[in-house]
Amino acid sequence: MGSWALLWPPLLFTGLLVRPPGTMAQAQYCSVNKDIFEVEENTNVTEPLVDIHVPEGQEVTLGPLSTPFAFRIQGNQLFLNVTPDYEENSLLEAQLLCQSGGTLVTQLRVFVSVLDVNDNAPEFPFKTKEIRVEEDTKVNSTVIPETQLQAEDRDKDDILFYTLQEMTAGASDYFSLVSVNRPALRLDRPLDFYERPNMAFWLLVRDTPEDNVEPSHTATATLLLNVVPADLRPPWFLPCTFSDGYVCIQAQYHGAVPTGHILPSPLVLRPGPIYAEDGDRGINQPIIYSIFRGNVNGTFIIHPDSGNLTMARSVPSPMTFLLLVKGQQADLARYSVTQVTVEAVAAAGSPPRFPESLYRGTVARGAGAGVVVKDAADPSQPLRIQAQDPEFSDLNSAITYRITNHSHFRMEGEVVLTTTTLAQAGAFYAEVEAHNTVTSGTATTVIEIQVSEQEPPSTGGGPSEDKRFSVVDMAALGGVLGALLLLALLGLAILVHKHYGPRLKCCSGKAPEPQPQGFDNQAFLPDHKANWAPVPSPTHDPKPAEAPMPAEPTPPGPASPGGAPEPPAAARAGGSPTAVRSILTKERRPEGGYKAVWFGEDIGAEADVVVLNTPTLDVDGASDSGSGDEGEGAGRGGGPHDAPGGDDSYI
Repeated sequence: MGSWALLWPPLLFTGLLVRPPGTMAQAQYCSVNKDIFEVEENTNVTEPLVDIHVPEGQEVTLGPLSTPFAFRIQGNQLFLNVTPDYEENSLLEAQLLCQSGGTLVTQLRVFVSVLDVNDNAPEFPFKTKEIRVEEDTKVNSTVIPETQLQAEDRDKDDILFYTLQEMTAGASDYFSLVSVNRPALRLDRPLDFYERPNMAFWLLVRDTPEDNVEPSHTATATLLLNVVPADLRPPWFLPCTFSDGYVCIQAQYHGAVPTGHILPSPLVLRPGPIYAEDGDRGINQPIIYSIFRGNVNGTFIIHPDSGNLTMARSVPSPMTFLLLVKGQQADLARYSVTQVTVEAVAAAGSPPRFPESLYRGTVARGAGAGVVVKDAADPSQPLRIQAQDPEFSDLNSAITYRITNHSHFRMEGEVVLTTTTLAQAGAFYAEVEAHNTVTSGTATTVIEIQVSEQEPPSTGGGPSEDKRFSVVDMAALGGVLGALLLLALLGLAILVHKHYGPRLKCCSGKAPEPQPQGFDNQAFLPDHKANWAPVPSPTHDPKPAEAPMPAEPTPPGPASPGGAPEPPAAARAGGSPTAVRSILTKERRPEGGYKAVWFGEDIGAEADVVVLNTPTLDVDGASDSGSGDEGEGAGRGGGPHDAPGGDDSYI
């Protein structure tokens, strides 16, 4: 209300100035009973603000000093014509002019004070803010000032409250806000580029102290913090071990050289070649190498970029070099030093040695010049010939190779190549000589190169294709195999017909009529279906003897009375509960012999029958059956039924 006190004197003075003399006494002027009002913003006021007393003969209008479009006069009443907004205009003014016949009589001013309410949410000037933070930033330093993180609220009297929430786990251990009302970002602990190179936060703001206060509005922005590696660590010679994850215990190197010789290639050192890298891998400055102590007589040279250590001159006698090698960053900011111990040892000059006395390779017939010979044990890999110096592995690189006795092949390093087109298949033998260019020692080995029709498998990554046979070749081969199979089947059919024709004809004749109880003559069944049970006899050896070989077939003749066999034992058909016997009828069979008839056990008399001079088929059948199922005489060689001619068989 202090501002209103300042407005009263000029308002009263203005009112006095516009009233003509004597009008106050006569009360012939316009008036209102209240000229200051308070209205909350966003309120739609439909009632008149105030009634205007207008004397007779005068009229009232809005003057030019009125807030545009904010008021209207309807009759003698003043209305608010808009919905007030504190953020647009916090004080509305209506200028009332009372005139009589075009002459200004009275001038009044009515004010509407718009009261602010919390109707706007705070806003950040950014959605996402990404900043770079140096790894060596000091603790308690302000990383982002308050002015860059403040939100704006159009509700001018609002007090904003800020909260920092971590998006990256553990990020709140490193950063915090200075206070709840001051959003400056502060570093709370030292940064580590290798542990947490990036962190993210949500920055929240609200316009009330607590969320449960109504109305309450909030806003959110994202903070992305990228840790920039600082040059904190010197170069490290590898391999190295870390004592605590930050400090590297770097390597020292050891090697040996032969006296009186200059190695043509860089020294082979233990545990590896000289190599250093920037301890701040995020910066990764290039490393420059140099020897600054211990290089007696300038014997060694180190390459400034690669770190390879080579010999500039030979060492005449055994001695030990202690070289101090410096690895310095290219920006010259930091460096490290390590020690390289090189022993000069007297060399005996032993010749190189091949690990194998015979190497085997393979190459396809028709291969042209310059084709690599493949390893016979692994045709996907080239054949490599490698000799080794037995004293100094450093001298292996000084060994050269050549083929001494064959013009079809040559050596290119450790690989064998063809020098001409190989038109004929076969095995070639070549001698390879290894020559140590430092010690002048030599050694030889032999290569067996098989030139074959088959192309060795390619070393490409795609699937290999077998190109030995074409589709036409495979079709011709299939036709030949089919013809051979047909000929084999025809030959088999002829052999079966020749050896088993009579039996097949016998079996294809008229079958005997079935007897009562389902008995069949088992003597004419196939061998695998016969089930004869031999009758035990106490007068003969129970061990079965070999069945006699069948005699040659002879034409059938009359029965001989001297060849009558002993009565056969009763036999049972396989699976039949009743014993059956067979006798020979007078009816001749078309293929020779007589037909047999079976009788059951109810037949009182036993009948023995014999078929004389039966064909081979019947002899075979009788021999097969009798060997396991007939009486003792039929089952043993040399029995009483064996006629001198051996041409009788029994059923």
